[in-house]
Amino acid sequence: MKGFIGLTKRNLLIYFKDIQAVIFSLLTSIIVLVLYLLFLKGTFVDAIESSVAGLENFILSDDIDTLANLILLVGIIGSALITVPYNCLSTVISDREKKIDYDICATPVKRWQIALSYFTAATLSAFIMASIILSVGLLVLSSTGSLYMGAIRVLVTYGLIFLGSVSATAFFMMVVLFFKTTSASGAFFGILSAASGFVIGAFIPLSEFSNSVQTACNLFPASHVTILFRNALLNGILDKMNDDLGGIDNGFFRSGIKESFTFNANIFEHSLSCNQMVAYIIAATILSVIGLIFIFAKTYKKK
Repeated sequence: MKGFIGLTKRNLLIYFKDIQAVIFSLLTSIIVLVLYLLFLKGTFVDAIESSVAGLENFILSDDIDTLANLILLVGIIGSALITVPYNCLSTVISDREKKIDYDICATPVKRWQIALSYFTAATLSAFIMASIILSVGLLVLSSTGSLYMGAIRVLVTYGLIFLGSVSATAFFMMVVLFFKTTSASGAFFGILSAASGFVIGAFIPLSEFSNSVQTACNLFPASHVTILFRNALLNGILDKMNDDLGGIDNGFFRSGIKESFTFNANIFEHSLSCNQMVAYIIAATILSVIGLIFIFAKTYKKK
């Protein structure tokens, strides 16, 4: 196990010591934040206020801002769980391009331990970065007002971060094994950074798209993970706002927000519950790991 631990530590250090790589791995999250500050917040706030038209006296403006800010936090975390593990896994491509993998395969470390070291390092890097974002985000937002979020719900959110880290790493490790050069990987990362914000609904809620586009986006486990984040982080403030209305709207506001900002994944016009989404993520992760084992075995044959 010393060899596995050593390789894992080495892969982690390669990622975290490269400050530029860390920053670029958060590129989509930074874009989401900048767009939010420029115009997305106004768009979100307008959408929320339109849902309570005529009932403004029952809803606090601070609660509307908190809800909009939590939507932003979800988008940032969801984006990070896509780009960070992929960027960390670029070490796999760099090692192959520089023939470092020949030296690694010549060591007594078994092939499955080599694969697991890449996998573990990418999972840990994604979990660490997303957890930092969540912690900082919750601290900043809680300083401006109550988030109506208990300790259990916060712990559940960290658990979802771990699940999302494992799922994304399993999927993207399969992807990176098909690249032979870092330039090709970098080009794909540019496409990934641009597309991921739309796939998880960080830029535009998925409810704004057609059913076929929603189905295509929700085939990716990352979309389900992000939706679960919305349920974990936003339900508390939504419940509070719903209580403030006192049933005067018959629950229309709460259901309208959940429909507008996508609290359930829709696949082939079928809405999945939170438990079904968790099951989908786990199943997709298992399939990715099986595919990863097969591809890695074929790629890293000893001569």
